[in-house]
Amino acid sequence: MQTNNRQSDALLARLHELHPKHIDLSLDRIMRLLALLGDPQNKLPPVIHIAGTNGKGSVLAFLKAILQAKGKRIHAYTSPHLLNFHERIQLGGKTIDEATLVALLTEVIEKNGKDAITFFEAVTAAALLGFVRHPADYLLLETGLGGRLDATNVVARPRLSILTPISLDHEHFLGDTLASIAAEKAGILKQDTMAIIARQDEIAQSVIETHAQQINAPLLSANRDWHAHQHKDRLLIHYGDNSMDLPLPNLAGAHQIENASTAAMAAHFLGIDEKAIAQGIKQAHWRGRLERLPKGCLTDKTATTEIWLDGGHNPAAAKVLADWAQAQNQKQPRPLYLICGMLNSKQTVNWFKGFAKLQPIIHTIAIPDQANSLSADRLSISAKQAGLTAKPFANITQALMDISDPQARILICGSLYLVAHVLRANGETIS
Repeated sequence: MQTNNRQSDALLARLHELHPKHIDLSLDRIMRLLALLGDPQNKLPPVIHIAGTNGKGSVLAFLKAILQAKGKRIHAYTSPHLLNFHERIQLGGKTIDEATLVALLTEVIEKNGKDAITFFEAVTAAALLGFVRHPADYLLLETGLGGRLDATNVVARPRLSILTPISLDHEHFLGDTLASIAAEKAGILKQDTMAIIARQDEIAQSVIETHAQQINAPLLSANRDWHAHQHKDRLLIHYGDNSMDLPLPNLAGAHQIENASTAAMAAHFLGIDEKAIAQGIKQAHWRGRLERLPKGCLTDKTATTEIWLDGGHNPAAAKVLADWAQAQNQKQPRPLYLICGMLNSKQTVNWFKGFAKLQPIIHTIAIPDQANSLSADRLSISAKQAGLTAKPFANITQALMDISDPQARILICGSLYLVAHVLRANGETIS
């Protein structure tokens, strides 16, 4: 697929030119365009709408695998992509092909004409059109940014809403407090539509509950209506007088216990049996999230070196990564190195503070081919301001070469753009 994208790439580039702002949260423009396209948002298969700050993609991956284990045909819409735009749109469980994507984008461009429309709004309209024209049992619809004014929030009657953990991120669009961000995310909740709520900060939970009461949206909330925890090599979920005894997810990190249990409760609400839930949790896969590279990748060091990838870019994600690294060190102690690249819109000092207790050695780089990347020098300063040892490097190869310990545990992190660069350098593709 990577070698046959020229026509879709040209169409996507045209969409970037239709509105001066890359992000401009509003529903007016997309509703106008959808009306011209025959209002596909009103003809979709049952929609599971997913919003939150962290974990949206993982929850979607778990729920998709669970529903497929039950034999369901699944559409999915996610963002951003790692290597190829086509990854964002899955029709019946398969990545959209070039011809179908080109046809949908062409139709959207022709119908929209010269009217202002953001890139995300236009491609969301194209995706919705595709979802209507291909049969499926469910559509897993992930928000792009926020919720209330996100382009995906055009579905009036979803089958189910899901809110993953909410934390500070994208403050320049969603507000600079946890309460304001939670209010935006809670905007996907709909009257008389069940919502599965993952574990939240107390402030976020209060905002969600208040909004749900105002619009009469029923909630199933973690640590109130259901409880999940790991017991030895099992994931146990208790709800009311019932429980589920499930395998641990293959996705690394304790946070995936929460994500898997959120998906499990969503599937339970949809009537999926425990056998299919267990199979899906075991089989779910999500690239670029605590993904370990095969031995010998990127470096000629001995096969004992560990190299991991993760695209988490906000302070809450940093805490998750630090918790994972600490747990790994308790199992098998290794010196921890972070090779980091981040965009200039991120809370870099607070991100690095998440690792303060571990005191890893930081190697900073600029993200290749990203105009909005922080320089290695500037990112190194942020790490030092957080009390960590840091050194800038010209590129990832030099950052890796400077790590001489064959027992090192290396985490390449800070941005999905950096993860994508590493995967490309390693010759990998997304199917």
